[in-house]
This record gives sequence, structure tokens and C-alpha cells, in this order.
Amino acid sequence: MMRNLTIVIMMLTSFVATAELETVTVSGEVRIRPRLWHNVYSNGIGGPTQLRFPSGQVPGRSIGPFGLGSRYRFDESGEDLDFIEQRTRLGVDAEFIENVRAFVELEYYNLWGTDFRSNYITGADFARANTGDVHLYQSYIEANDFFAENLRLRIGRQEMKLGKGWLVDNVTAAIFGRSWDMVRLTYSPTDWVIDAWMSKLAENSAIEQDEDIDFYGIHATYSGFDALSLSAYWMLIRDGRSINDTNFIAPAEWLEDAIGIDDYDPTYLHTIGLRAFGESGAWDYDLELAYQFGDADAFGTLFKPFGVYGDDGAKLDNLAADAELGYTFDTRFAPRVYVGGAYIGGEDNRDLSFLEWLSPFDRPKASVSFDRLFPAAPYSLVMEIGQDMSNFWQLRAGVSASLNERVSGGLRVAYFSVDEPFDHPRSFILGRYRIPIAPALSFWTEEADSFIGWTTLLTLRYQYSDDLSFGLAWEHLFTGEGLEDGSFLHRDGLEFSGGSDDDDADYIHGDVRIRF
Repeated sequence: MMRNLTIVIMMLTSFVATAELETVTVSGEVRIRPRLWHNVYSNGIGGPTQLRFPSGQVPGRSIGPFGLGSRYRFDESGEDLDFIEQRTRLGVDAEFIENVRAFVELEYYNLWGTDFRSNYITGADFARANTGDVHLYQSYIEANDFFAENLRLRIGRQEMKLGKGWLVDNVTAAIFGRSWDMVRLTYSPTDWVIDAWMSKLAENSAIEQDEDIDFYGIHATYSGFDALSLSAYWMLIRDGRSINDTNFIAPAEWLEDAIGIDDYDPTYLHTIGLRAFGESGAWDYDLELAYQFGDADAFGTLFKPFGVYGDDGAKLDNLAADAELGYTFDTRFAPRVYVGGAYIGGEDNRDLSFLEWLSPFDRPKASVSFDRLFPAAPYSLVMEIGQDMSNFWQLRAGVSASLNERVSGGLRVAYFSVDEPFDHPRSFILGRYRIPIAPALSFWTEEADSFIGWTTLLTLRYQYSDDLSFGLAWEHLFTGEGLEDGSFLHRDGLEFSGGSDDDDADYIHGDVRIRF
């Protein structure tokens, strides 16, 4: 890492030939987090999954890319999952005259015990397995008052957080961050902050732009009212990759065009939203509403009920909302009590009617739930390792307080329910097993229970100094029948989340962070 830092400093100081350097600042962060999941995963966070329903029990039904396997067990019979992760960052900030700035930041993420270089049995040493894992996390050039006062231009790899980070944040599922390769303009006169950006999410062709995945948007916030701030935004993900189910010879391709199959267009995921937030006396509030629309062919191609053709007419059409109202008491510890809730709209078209089952020409539709985009804070630490939970709604209430100037904590209780439950094959329960009665009759189904469960979350934080802090979080899940039955909740509503039982589950993590 020191070699990389030396190269970075040399690169930055070489700019002196074209701009006069004023100051150079070195900053960094070390963050360590032990984590434990109890009764949650079957075979680790990423799988492999355990099959809950074989494909032969849902013939002709459009299930989606992950089938009916589940990573989740909610069962006392399995092993717990635990590890310790660490993130290290080191950055160099160079400021020049004429309001010019350059910033470069390196990041290294690893799990404890994956990089040790000695074998204790034989005493042999070997090269580290994870060489080359230091990544260029941020690297951008910034010009302030760019052609106009209060206008900032930032070009390069950079973090971005919009509002409270509900849909776009610079933190991902774990403790490592998220950065974009983008061009970003920020205009911030009095009472306004307006961001506009163009970002490249995937470069799939150096010649054809249509093969790329791009992220555009504009986000504006007005804070000129005493107790009210307003935000409005539009965001677009354009996925121009060419998608084909088949690559036949010309006559067969002409036939596909004639009957309207294998005809995918670029995906346009539009997200528009409004947010109102502020404080009035001891009260605070935050309400955000978003709607997604557009062509969803990249999602539709994932739904192939007969193994060949997907849904080339899939559309985005979902709402999401998050609201919270809080009150802070003017007493010792300054306790804040709050109530809130969230709705992340889902779609489940995986059932078949009797007539659809009879028709040889029926083309089942894709199921496209609200896409969470790039959020940070999960709604549940037990259930949402990747902030990818969709097709649900939540009610929550809690209290937070500062026990003294260094120690703070909170307690939250939340209720979760499925928005659109999955329709299971009609079956009966034998012990711990679900036995389908007539799996060939795909129309004969029963709806899964919608009750996901209750969670309680306890958090504690000790601010040892301005730079060093310690944290602890424990969430307990009182598992509902809906998690044993299973519905499509994870990976933005594309993955089945059904346990082998309904035993309660826990998540615990510690957090140590120092910044300099």
C-alpha cells in the first residue's frame, strides 16, 4: 500500500507543471467489524441455495432467474455464520489555486484469516493469496465556481449520496463503500442544492454506446422554508446491452420477428421522486415517495417458463415510500421517540389461471418489483444483507437517546409483511415437508402467508474520541409464517426467500472505526 500511496503523491504533485499546488492533505480510515448470523443462512450469504420446490412442481409458471431455491433457512438445525471484516482507506487531497482540487483514495477490504502467510503445522511461508486487492476507490478532479459562482464540476471516480441515501448512497451492504465513474455538476446558491450527473455503470463496448449501462439523473433540494425542505429528482438507468434468447439462421429469426418473440429493446429504468423533511420545535419528520416506470426488457429476459423465450414486453410500474415522524424531549439524555413505515411495491405474476394453463399460446409475464437501486441503510439487519429486499411493507417505532456526551443508543421494533405473496402449489404438510397434491395442475395453488415477522434492534455507540468510535448492534427476528412459506423478497423481488422452518433468528455486529 505504501508503494501505491507514493505513486499517488507523485502523480498529484506532478500537476504543479500546469497548476500551482497550495496544500496536500493525507486522510484515512480503518474500520473493523465482527459479524454473526444465527439461524439465517443455509450455505453462507451468497449460497448455494437449498431447493424448496423442484421445477417439476411448477410447470409452465414464470418463476424467474433464481428458481425456487432459498439461501435462508430460519432453522435451528444448521450452523451459524460469523466472520470479521476490515476496511482500510488512504486518501490524498491536493488543493491548487483557482479553486481546483484533486482527490485520490485507495481502499482495501478483506476478511480476517484469509490473508495469513504461514502454515502453523509445517512452518512454511507462502505468498499472500489476496495480492492486488487494493482498489482505486476515488479519483477525481474538481473545479469550483466553474464558469459561474456556486457551480462545481467534478470528473472521475467519486462517491455520491442523494438526500438521506434512501435510493442512492455511498455505502453498500458491508463496510466497504460505493463509488461511480461519472461527470457531476453541483449548483448550490442560497437555499438550493442541485445535482446533475452522467455515470458509466458498465462499459461493454468501446465503439457501440448501445452496449453500455449508464446512469443519469438530476436531484434538487430547496431549504428556504423555516420548517420544510423539499427535494425532487429524476434518475434513469439505461441498459443498452443486446439481449437474445436464440441465434438461429435468418429464416428462423424472421419467424421470431413475425410472431413477436425474442424482440428485446434497451431497458429504461426511470425513477422519479419527491421528499419533504424538516424540523419544527421538538418535532422532526421525513417523507419520501418514489415511482418507477419504463421498459424492463433486461428483467423480462430472466423469466423463461419454458426454457427458451423470456418476456420482451416487461414494464416497470411500482411505487415505494418511506416516512418517519419523531419527537425529541427536552430532558436529560434528550430521548427521541419516533414512528415510521415503508412500502416497497412488488409484483408477482407467477401464478396461472385455469384458462392460461389450458392455452398452448399463453405467454406468462415477468414479475418486476421496485428496484432499490443503490441504497445504504437496510430495513432489517437479519434479512437484508445487501439492501436488496423488495415486495414488502414495514411499520416501525423506536427510541434513541444520548446517555452522556460519549455514549448513545437506541431500540427499534418493526413489523414486516409481504406486499404480493407467492402462490405455492396446493399441498399438505407432512412433518417438516410440504407435499404437493397435484404438481402438474399448475393453476391449483394456495397463497403463502404474508406475515414476515417482527424485529427488535438494539444499538449502542461509544465515541471514545473525535476520531475513534465503538459500536454494537443486535437484531432479533421473531420469524413469521411468511418466511417459512416463502415469497419473492430478495434481490429486488427476484429471489425466493423461504426457510425450512420458522425458528427465530439473530444478527449481531460490533464496529470499531478510526478516522484521521
